[in-house]
Amino acid sequence: MELISSNRSFGGWHKRYKHQASSTSCEMTFAVYLPPQTAQGGKVPVLYWLSGLTCNDENFATKAGAQRVAAQLGMALVMPDTSPRGSDVADAGRYDLGQGAGFYVNATEAPWQRHYQMYDYIVSELPALIEAHFPVTNRKSISGHSMGGHGALMIALKNPQAYRSASAFAPIVNPAQVPWGETAFSEYLGDDRSAWLPYDSCHLMQYATQMLPLLIDQGDQDSFMPQQLQPEALEKIALAKQWPFTLNIQPGYDHSYYFIASFIEAHLRFHADHLGA
Repeated sequence: MELISSNRSFGGWHKRYKHQASSTSCEMTFAVYLPPQTAQGGKVPVLYWLSGLTCNDENFATKAGAQRVAAQLGMALVMPDTSPRGSDVADAGRYDLGQGAGFYVNATEAPWQRHYQMYDYIVSELPALIEAHFPVTNRKSISGHSMGGHGALMIALKNPQAYRSASAFAPIVNPAQVPWGETAFSEYLGDDRSAWLPYDSCHLMQYATQMLPLLIDQGDQDSFMPQQLQPEALEKIALAKQWPFTLNIQPGYDHSYYFIASFIEAHLRFHADHLGA
């Protein structure tokens, strides 16, 4: 790992790194916030944050205000990039496909399959790196926004034994059935829609046998909600299965980081309860 920057924040440290990732076959960037409890030699649990379309590791770090609460709770934050990047990494020249739009899947189709292995990077390679090099325990939860909310829910539902809880802001819960998901999945995974279902949270919850606590916040003034997000589809399945699931529809809020900053403390405290932070 190569340290890019280090900033003191609420008694802890916010650090950015780059490293050569084997899963994505390219250099990846991530950030980690280490709360002040780690300065005394303690190990802390981790919340992984997955950002949305067009974002990188810096959006959440600079706009959400999460470090203050993480410092109080004794929780590390890990913020990866949203896709592989580089001059030799395939791109599409549009905001919802290619660099900045990895959708947290393992691509199987050309030209994406060489680098776009974001599922393996988030689930396996990055946590192994974090646990080997930073003062953290193996207790972890996961959260995200929009495309990253899709990633957080999907990854937790596929790996319920690995995460204590999951949450999301304005997630794409049913990507196999909405335009953003259809565009990305057809490119990354091919035209066989059955290959999309292992990355679709509604499908995963419908057939899940192990439950973990889920929290979603959604603004009712989010212009993407009716066509792209549709949180009610996941809520319907959760209610039928008696899942430990909370959906908060927040009046007047949109899709922006003003929305995330308004409710991030509630999400961090939700995860702290399940992490034992």
